[in-house]
Amino acid sequence: MEKWIDVDLLKDYPEAADEMVKNALDTCTNQVKNNLPEFEEHFPPANSEGNFYPPDINTDWTSGFWTGEVWLAYEDAANPEDKALFERAGKKQADSFLERINIRHYIDHHDMGFLYIPSCVAAYRLLGYENGREAALKAADQLVSRYRPEGKYIQAWGEMWARDNARLIIDCMLNVPLLYWASEETKDGHYADIARNHILTTMKYVIRDDDSTWHTIFFDPDSGEFSHGATCQGYKDASAWARGQAWGIYGTAIAYKNTGDKEYIKYFERVSKYFLSHLPKDLCPYWDLCFGDGDEAEQPRDSSSAAIAICGFLEMSKYLDEEKSAYYTSVARKLMHSLIENYQVKDKAISNGQLLHGTYARKTPYNTCKNRGVDECVIWGDYFFMEALTRLVRPDWKMYW
Repeated sequence: MEKWIDVDLLKDYPEAADEMVKNALDTCTNQVKNNLPEFEEHFPPANSEGNFYPPDINTDWTSGFWTGEVWLAYEDAANPEDKALFERAGKKQADSFLERINIRHYIDHHDMGFLYIPSCVAAYRLLGYENGREAALKAADQLVSRYRPEGKYIQAWGEMWARDNARLIIDCMLNVPLLYWASEETKDGHYADIARNHILTTMKYVIRDDDSTWHTIFFDPDSGEFSHGATCQGYKDASAWARGQAWGIYGTAIAYKNTGDKEYIKYFERVSKYFLSHLPKDLCPYWDLCFGDGDEAEQPRDSSSAAIAICGFLEMSKYLDEEKSAYYTSVARKLMHSLIENYQVKDKAISNGQLLHGTYARKTPYNTCKNRGVDECVIWGDYFFMEALTRLVRPDWKMYW
């Protein structure tokens, strides 16, 4: 049995048609509405437990994705009553993010973009909500505070300047758009300069010769010189963590949007080709791309990686020539067909999430994470699935990132 599909055979896969996509988005919007009584003043944690999210407080690095779902539901709402319902909830949650940054509650990390773009930047873009703007600008300042000039990168985790914390991770490609937004909003080029430096450093080291990606890059804490690549959440250092590869796809597309540097198109094509050539037959990746068909008895999928990649394919397709644009749009619709058919939550009795069979972190003898959210809904998967559907329903959608 072959582990992965022949990429040339992708042309034979069905695409998600417009009606299928719109019905799927409306199902997501109804699920958000169903969840609001429990999650208007509370937040889902990063992953479900038995496919159901319990209510939690605004603490984790993932809380912004739920508010992002609320804003996507606001945009999709079919009537003024629902729109008002989502607006009230979204504003209330944006206020929670303003309080969080003001009291500095669990913000000493690089995930300011994940927290504040789909929640507060979205609130400001959609409604001109000033509390959202204030919170997001403060979050941008917090992200800037983690910049290490000796290596020209934003430190990912842990105490600043601690010698063993001199590292970046590929996920941050989706955090630095907050700095481009802040630069545009304030006319202060310092934010954009740091974003550009971080992306250049990431791209210099994170893509390997075979076009797979490192999860994390370590630097000499004194000189800032490259030390080595490693994984935290992939199967092992030499393998390709599926979600990291997907961050690379979407991250390079956004980097091109913000810079116009054609090198990012080349990076995008490289990481996309590797991702697509390591998909199993149903087009939803395993949690690490070293696994494929035949590994299903022991290894879980990560549906969130497919959702993130779809967003990247659709974003970059806006900037490519007609032939390449059509290719990546078609690929996005093929992956989406599988997600809707096989992974979407269609019955609230099964789950209060949106997308089944995600994986937060899978422990192996070769990585440094702990088991968490294995074969569960993960909140970023729910969000990016809903964003991808929104992009397909409304090609002129104004992205939050």
